[in-house]
Amino acid sequence: MVSIGAAASPPEYMTSAPAVQFAAAPIRMGVYERPAPAPVMGMWNSDPFKVDSGQATSGSTVMEADKFDIRLEDVPQVALEPARSTDQETSRPPERVLRRLAQNREAARKSRLRKKAYIQQLETSRMKLAQLEQELQRARQQGAYANGNLGDPNLGFTGSMVPGVAAFEIDYSNWVEEQNRHTAELRSALQGQTTELELRMLVETGLNNYEHLFRIKALAANSDVFYVTSGVWKTPAERFFLWIGGFRPSEVLKILRPQLEPLTEAQLMAVGGLQHTSTQAEDALSQGMEKLQQNLAETLTAAADPFGPPDGYMLQMATAVEKLKELVGFVIQADHLRQTTLQQMHKILTTRQAARGLLALGDYFQRLRALSHLWATRPREAPTLSHL
Repeated sequence: MVSIGAAASPPEYMTSAPAVQFAAAPIRMGVYERPAPAPVMGMWNSDPFKVDSGQATSGSTVMEADKFDIRLEDVPQVALEPARSTDQETSRPPERVLRRLAQNREAARKSRLRKKAYIQQLETSRMKLAQLEQELQRARQQGAYANGNLGDPNLGFTGSMVPGVAAFEIDYSNWVEEQNRHTAELRSALQGQTTELELRMLVETGLNNYEHLFRIKALAANSDVFYVTSGVWKTPAERFFLWIGGFRPSEVLKILRPQLEPLTEAQLMAVGGLQHTSTQAEDALSQGMEKLQQNLAETLTAAADPFGPPDGYMLQMATAVEKLKELVGFVIQADHLRQTTLQQMHKILTTRQAARGLLALGDYFQRLRALSHLWATRPREAPTLSHL
């Protein structure tokens, strides 16, 4: 029997065994199972219980992610500028670009028009040349029927026209038209509001036109040098001032100088020196031409025997032909002097002064051609005995 006053003691099975610590086991509820919480890392890492492989993998992943985040934070971040709107840039182009585009379009339009006009001129010149050749052939045949000497060299006819000369006549006709058009453009540019760049382009175009003239003249001189030096391809008034197949550079400088004023002291000295140099070069070429004429005359008259054998005559003619080849060199040197004078004037003058000089030069040649036309179409009176 148990005493009521005694204290109640615990059962034996509860005190005989040592104290046991139970770990909380995960509750398995099938589809309603909650994932086990991740193990706590840090100072409590000495837990004797291990988690399953899936939990270990998950914890490793979290650690690697934490490490990766730390590395990204260590990288300095660069502030990027906000991207500009392409529509804004294209909708507001600079005025200079618009002006340049308009100038390019206008230049392209003019170039197409010039090309079209040039092709039409070539076709027209070809038809005119064919017509002239037919008329010339017909006139020579009529002269042969009347005099019985078709192609007589004593009358200045040497047979059919040299191909190089025919090509030069077409090229020179086109050059004159282009020169007239360029002179009109210079006049319009100098009278209007033209930029320095546009004037410079016009000046370079004018110099290139003269360079092209000298180049086709050299080809024509190699084909028939007498055709070039005689000036039959020019108008009568132009032939009146002809010097070795063209104009005298020193005379052109005298004509242009009043049109270029006012000139600075340095420009006056440079133009004066250029004129003096051009005059000396012209005198040297003129003396060379005189010496060539003298040598040619001596070759033709040296040991001339009207009753001698024909072999000596043919030898003299062959020597004279060789000497005539020097005349081609004089024509090329004279054109080189003309071109050099124009280039030196371009270096001395400003862009606007050079444009005025080319305008004055082109206008001068136009006036000479107009003078020839007026002289040829002037009214003529029948001559009377009092005028004889």
